[in-house]
Amino acid sequence: MPSTFDTLIGRVADEQLRTELRAAAAELRKITDFGLVFEAHLPETVRLPHHPIRRGVKVAYRNGTDKSIFEVVSIQEAVATIRRVYDHSGAAIPAREVTEVPDESTVLDSLVAVADFGDPIYPGLRRLGSIDRGGARPAHVVINGENHHALEALKFTHAGKVDCIYIDPPYNSGARDWKYSNDYVDSEDAYRHSKWLAFMDRRLKLAKQLLNPDDSVLICTVDEKEYLRLGLLLEQVFPMSKIQMVTTVIKPSGSTRGTEFSRVEEFIFFVPIGGATPVETASDMLRPDDAGLAEAITWHGLRRRGSTDWKRENRPGLFYPIFLDESGGAFHSVGEPLPLGQDRHKVSSPKGTFAAWPLSPQGEEGRWQIAPDRFVEQFANGTLVIASSDRLRGTCSVTYLKSGTLDKLRTGELKSVGREADGRIVVEPARGLTRRAKTVWNRESHDASAYGTALLTKFIGDRKFPFPKSLYAVEDTLRFFVKSKPNAVVLDFFGGSGTTAHAVARLNRQDGGCRQSITVTNNAVSPKEDRTLRSAGFEPGDPEYEALGIFEHVARPRITAAITGVSADEVPIVGDYKFNDDFPMSDGLEENVEFFELTYLDEARVEVDLAFAGIAPLLWLRAGARGPIIEKCDDDTGGGKGFALTERYGVLFNTDRWRSFVKALPETATTVYIVTDSITEFSHIAGELSGHLDVVRLYERYLTTFAVNER
Repeated sequence: MPSTFDTLIGRVADEQLRTELRAAAAELRKITDFGLVFEAHLPETVRLPHHPIRRGVKVAYRNGTDKSIFEVVSIQEAVATIRRVYDHSGAAIPAREVTEVPDESTVLDSLVAVADFGDPIYPGLRRLGSIDRGGARPAHVVINGENHHALEALKFTHAGKVDCIYIDPPYNSGARDWKYSNDYVDSEDAYRHSKWLAFMDRRLKLAKQLLNPDDSVLICTVDEKEYLRLGLLLEQVFPMSKIQMVTTVIKPSGSTRGTEFSRVEEFIFFVPIGGATPVETASDMLRPDDAGLAEAITWHGLRRRGSTDWKRENRPGLFYPIFLDESGGAFHSVGEPLPLGQDRHKVSSPKGTFAAWPLSPQGEEGRWQIAPDRFVEQFANGTLVIASSDRLRGTCSVTYLKSGTLDKLRTGELKSVGREADGRIVVEPARGLTRRAKTVWNRESHDASAYGTALLTKFIGDRKFPFPKSLYAVEDTLRFFVKSKPNAVVLDFFGGSGTTAHAVARLNRQDGGCRQSITVTNNAVSPKEDRTLRSAGFEPGDPEYEALGIFEHVARPRITAAITGVSADEVPIVGDYKFNDDFPMSDGLEENVEFFELTYLDEARVEVDLAFAGIAPLLWLRAGARGPIIEKCDDDTGGGKGFALTERYGVLFNTDRWRSFVKALPETATTVYIVTDSITEFSHIAGELSGHLDVVRLYERYLTTFAVNER
């Protein structure tokens, strides 16, 4: 039966209006009254710093003082005529205001190309450098670029292949700690929370496409400002996952919050996908590091307590005397159980002893929990001790280890390593003992001041980065889901200072794994540095400005120092790593790293061979990021073979040469790219290749394969 709303719409005479109203009503019905509701702000406008400026391209002023978006009407020599498309608030200008850029020889340098949501973008990667210390291991990849577009590009290389995503997004503190649409969001912004949610929602949906649907995990850290909203957002994006939140102590000394409580913690959301579950480790994460491996041994009282079956008559066979020395209360022997009806006061004690019975504090007769013979056995083994005695009342306090703990001692899970003064055994876990972690973590190694900020200084000197995570905290967090995956792919698209890549490299050293990290970070500068640089006449894009960005100033030098063992100041790093794996930091790590910049290719002006150079790293990345990159198009001209090969992958540029290509393809290859616009031709060649290969079709116009940002 149609609703009242549907009936009213049906009365609208105008067919076009009726159709549009029904479509709008259908969209409204998709909005739930429950869960998280927020304004879906338009995606951020992105700047394309290396994109050529030509007629018809959208541009903005490079210095950012005017937030308006313009369209280039014409270019004559170095002078561009532009007209305003959007004002500083994002509202369209009904009557386009034509503004001429001042007639200067450098006017084009004052503009930067931009793309709105829905404007197709063609991403590529430009190689910036590499570190080769890992032999045949896959390379860790570090990308300088806008993470939304990087995630779009990674859909080609890693859709459904990522084992773990670890992110530490901006916490939206209101202290201008992140940008939306190239402007800082502060505490006075009425849409501060919904902008953050829209920003996160788009990225989480892309992340979901990259995660292995059968077994993977998303890990996201956050503090108290957005954890409630983030939890609801994660439930909406990942409705099938059983999400857990861990509270972790990251600053025991506390962070000042004015007159509020001093904050010591933050939160970690774990979103398991498919069959993913955290592995057991040596620590439950709640105890301090120095007690992290100690088993929680519980010594129980021997006298039965509780509201039922604790009395003598419930188990007469467990009502017996313990004979203790009259002078010091030392154990002498155990008597036989006293049958019901017999008075305990008439039992004779051995000379020099008194009888201690299981009596309640009120003097009522109770019972012990084990038989006399087992009492004697456990006392001899040190798993039962007399804690105290009361000769006047004729009772004593006895503690013992229950059968579950005794079983662990018998099987070797626990071991006795000595005796304490009262005779009880000292118990330690056997090597390799594991247990399930708790949802509150309190570890010395997770202190962000000591093992985040201070540790980072060892690698990059006096360069500053706000609030880096403890290296060991990230390492521990990842271990729960990648410990049993030595070839895991770990993605961090809020890469910051590069802690995740550093942690993955350390995990590899601990067990010989070949895990690969993919880190995406931008090259933004802090608001303070931005003001200082601009006052000195430097703007985004200038070498002096870019040199102080996160990627160039912090992440790249930190990862380089961690791998090589040489600090950004070009001296061996002083000090040793701690926790889990102790060794000199100057030893470095045996890993490979490739550094890239996310670029935006010009659809109209880039020729085919240059377009291939731009997308070549993406092909290498999809093929496993091992060995050399095929960087040039061998198109059979000038004596070329019409294809190119490495040990890991191959690209067939000229399909007429497919037989030679198939014959030359190494057995170690995992991926093949076939350049053709013909699906029939592609299917025929793919049918001639081994079934284990990942065979991918590339359009002859390469950019068509990689378009992103389309509405």
